[in-house]
Amino acid sequence: MSPIAGEPGTEDFVEVRLPAAGAYLSVLRTATAGLAARLDFTLDEIEDLRIAVDEACAILLQQAVRGSVLRCVFRLIGDALEVIVSAPT
Repeated sequence: MSPIAGEPGTEDFVEVRLPAAGAYLSVLRTATAGLAARLDFTLDEIEDLRIAVDEACAILLQQAVRGSVLRCVFRLIGDALEVIVSAPT
């Protein structure tokens, strides 16, 4: 989470950057599940989120530039968790 969480105008976020290759998706799945567990998601919610992030990344990697970086940002907004995945295409 950001080191200045709770101050006006800030937001809590976690950013993960990995090589845009399928071999690294297991790392992102683990990070996703760990973050969701830390935020007190239920086991079903954790699994759903892990699968959704994995599928989004798998689709994105099909179009990603070889050797580029996959970026995944998790933002806590109120009681919602926003996940944004991106890579150069």
